Amino acid sequence: MLITLLQNAQEGEVLTDGESVEKTLSIIELISSGGVAGQLIIAILFLLLIAATYIYFERLFAVKAASKVDANFMNQIKDYVSNGKIDSAQVLCAQVNSPVSRLIGKGISRIGKPLADINTAIENAGRLEIYGLEKNVSILATISGAAPMIGFLGTVIGMILAIFELANAGGTIEMDVLAGGLYTAMTTTVAGLIVGIVAYMAYNHLVVRTDKVVYQMEANSLEFLDHLNEPT
Repeated sequence: MLITLLQNAQEGEVLTDGESVEKTLSIIELISSGGVAGQLIIAILFLLLIAATYIYFERLFAVKAASKVDANFMNQIKDYVSNGKIDSAQVLCAQVNSPVSRLIGKGISRIGKPLADINTAIENAGRLEIYGLEKNVSILATISGAAPMIGFLGTVIGMILAIFELANAGGTIEMDVLAGGLYTAMTTTVAGLIVGIVAYMAYNHLVVRTDKVVYQMEANSLEFLDHLNEPT
C-alpha cells in the first residue's frame, strides 16, 4: 500500500512538472504580437531613437571641438595687441579657428573704435556662435517629449482593440486575440518611455556641455575687453 502511494505521488510530480511549462517571449516576438498598429508605432519610435542618437553624438563631437582652446592663446593675443601687432593677432585667431578665437578676432577687427562698439560686435558674434553650438539640440527636446506621447497613443490604440474584441466576443473571450491588443498597449508604452528617457538625458548633457563652452567664450571675451581697457 505504501509502495503504491509512493508510485502515485511520483507520477503526480512528473505530471505536474510536465504541465508547468514556463513560457518565454523574446523582444521580437513581443513586438510582432502587437499587431500592425503596434509595429508601426514601434517603427516610428525606433526612427526617433536613431535620430536622437545621431544628433547627440554629432553635437557632442562639435561641442568638444569648440571647447578646445590653447591655454596660452589669450597670452599671445595680449602680447600682439600690446605691441601693436594686430595683423599677427588676426592670423593667430584664424589659425586656431574656434568659437573663442572667432570672438576675439571679431573684437580685434574693431580695434580703434569705441570700446562699446567692440563689445557689441563681440556680443553679436557670440550669439551666432551659440546658435551654431545649439544646432538641432532642440530636436532632442522635442523627441524627449513626443516619444512618450506616441507610446501612449499606442497604449490607447491597444486598449481600444482589446475592448473591441471583448465587445464582439459574443460571450466567448479568446485570450489570444485579447492579448494582441494588450501587447500593443504595453510594448508601445515601454518603447516610448525608453526613447523619451534617452533623448531627455542626451539633451540635458548637451545643454551642460554647451553652457561650459559659452562660459569659456564669455570669460575670454571679458579678459580681452579688460586688456583693451587697461591704461597704456
